[in-house]
Amino acid sequence: MRWPRKNDAASIRARQEALGVNGLVTSVDLEPFRSAAEAVTGVAVTPVSVVPLSVEVGEYELDGDGAVRETARAAETVHVPLAHTEGGLTASMTRGAKAAETIRTHVLHDRITRASCFVCKDAGEAIVLARWLEGEGDAMRTWLGEHEGEFLSRHARLREVTTHVVGPMCHVLWAWTTGDAVGPNMMTRNSYALNMGYVLERAPVKPERAVLEANMGGDKKPSFQYFQHGHGKTVIAECTLSDDSVRRVLRTTPEDLEALAWAGTHGAVASGMQSVAFTPASAIAAVFAATGQDLGMVGTSSMAHGTGRRVDGGFHCSIRFPGLEVGTVGGGTTLPSAREWLGVIGCTGPGKVYRFAQVVAAAALALEISASAAMATAGSENFFRAHHERGGLR
Repeated sequence: MRWPRKNDAASIRARQEALGVNGLVTSVDLEPFRSAAEAVTGVAVTPVSVVPLSVEVGEYELDGDGAVRETARAAETVHVPLAHTEGGLTASMTRGAKAAETIRTHVLHDRITRASCFVCKDAGEAIVLARWLEGEGDAMRTWLGEHEGEFLSRHARLREVTTHVVGPMCHVLWAWTTGDAVGPNMMTRNSYALNMGYVLERAPVKPERAVLEANMGGDKKPSFQYFQHGHGKTVIAECTLSDDSVRRVLRTTPEDLEALAWAGTHGAVASGMQSVAFTPASAIAAVFAATGQDLGMVGTSSMAHGTGRRVDGGFHCSIRFPGLEVGTVGGGTTLPSAREWLGVIGCTGPGKVYRFAQVVAAAALALEISASAAMATAGSENFFRAHHERGGLR
């Protein structure tokens, strides 16, 4: 049969009949899902568990230059939803949250970039183009404002233009803020408009080719560029574990945690890993799946840099996420279940994206604490036992 591609009721039914799927995957009303994906045929149901987490979050806003400014701070308990099938994940995060008591979070930066490239005749012309581009920021912002009524997004704001010349190629990072949406679609539209309607029309040299995304940033992939400068919301989560919590809840010692941090950091360096962390992707993927985030962005979002050191009376630990690609509007956040789980943590709709980024970072730190503590014990026995007892089939 010819595979139907539309999302009308007849096409959905034709796909279901062709595959022979029924029951749970087709029992829900698919109408709300039609705008979130193409060729909708059914649903995949994943269990959602919830972890209570005490977190001190900041309230943030952007100033006129696009810098993040903190306006208030408060501590509260949030119930973090996790959609996953990873045995032990929820129990481990719960243990880490208990040991941490209260996790403090901070938003440092907010940028998302499209890494375009202009191929020129030679390096000399690429250098001329690069120098011109870096001086055109104000004029480009004016031009974008004049064309907002057309197909451009008014929510994507151009903040910086950075270039990098390699041979005849002038790579350019268009850096944007995109409000409460993750923003790839809106910044893609605006970047394309700059490439085709501004640069190719006004540049002092004529590029031979324009490439909208030339992979310098590393969109949806771990990269050194984004490990340094971020792609999304840059967030730090931290806490100080008391000696009593380390011993009683985590069943290890601060000295063991410090020894693991030393070994793990050097292991990460030796492997060339674009992270210094234990298992952030598990926490981020689970929260993303529950709240309608783009799962392709787990790769970039889970890049992390953790630290741990002995302090008086306990052990201080932190984790830095240079680019949490999260949104509270648009995309999968419009689905009924995602909207409801976002509501549970107070992150529905406009004005909540910085709060949501902090909740994600805090959840990831809670899991890091527990998993690291299990690995830190002599011979990593606790880590082995957790997977032996909760790992499913043997």
